[in-house]
Amino acid sequence: MKSEFKLDRTAFHAGTHQETERYYSRNQPKTAKERLLAANYLNSVAFQFDVNNPLKMDRTAFAMRKHAL
Repeated sequence: MKSEFKLDRTAFHAGTHQETERYYSRNQPKTAKERLLAANYLNSVAFQFDVNNPLKMDRTAFAMRKHAL
């Protein structure tokens, strides 16, 4: 599976505040849709699932109750 996102696990640099601001202003997703796609990709990497086939929620762990008025 080819992804449009790339996670470089070897990159780390502790820089100044100005360097950090410059980096994030250029390299971060701009729109809400881009931010959600990036978050979904990072979740897929962290929890080891296919980004195009996410895990299903276990609905048996939750119960719904009606609230009495």
